[in-house]
Amino acid sequence: MDLNSVILTTGCSAGFFKLVNSALKRLPTPHAARGSAWKWRNTSTSFVHSLITAIWSVLCFYLHPEMAEDLISTHSVFSHALVSVSIGYFLYDFSDMVLHQEISQCWELLFHHAVVIACFGLAALTRLSLGASPAVALLVEVNSVFLHLRQALPLPGPRPPTPSRLNSMLNLGTYVVFRISTLAWMTRWLVVNRARVPLLSYTLGSAGMAVMTAMNIVLFYRLLRSDFLLPARDGRKEK
Repeated sequence: MDLNSVILTTGCSAGFFKLVNSALKRLPTPHAARGSAWKWRNTSTSFVHSLITAIWSVLCFYLHPEMAEDLISTHSVFSHALVSVSIGYFLYDFSDMVLHQEISQCWELLFHHAVVIACFGLAALTRLSLGASPAVALLVEVNSVFLHLRQALPLPGPRPPTPSRLNSMLNLGTYVVFRISTLAWMTRWLVVNRARVPLLSYTLGSAGMAVMTAMNIVLFYRLLRSDFLLPARDGRKEK
């Protein structure tokens, strides 16, 4: 993909997710989400992105397993398009949050999106490290599917509904496998192959992974505390 194709794909992606969000306005808002219809639409749009990119990234890894061996120069048009589509989504979601939320309420996500856009944008424009983006980094979207479902399902209590409890378990399981483990693997690969990575890519990649590591640790603790530690404590109090 040349520069014009990257720009076109990114723009079409942003427009697609805008259409998805607009289509959700025509659907009845679930009763539990009527207090924040925008939040429900935003989460649902994020779920669509996660579902698409989770399947897409797994296919990239399956069809081109050599990308796992060379995260710098090995890529395909299929993986290049995936990166461009994801950039389009993050650009759309960034603007959606800026327009509908106070910055103080979403600065962590805005910062996350800015880091992702910068890292993916460099990969898409230079065609370097495209193996890392679709084959490894976007595998986190497998976990994001369950993370967004968690927001849609009833919140766990002392006696949480079975679907919610099952999703919470799958959420934490895929979090460890597709977020923490893949990030650790990418960090190790970057350190081992430091001499092969251009300085700009190495600097941006290192900073991005440092930010993601800190955010993932904090989010993992919040999920563990909210879904398992607090319900267990409340259950003991009830008994």
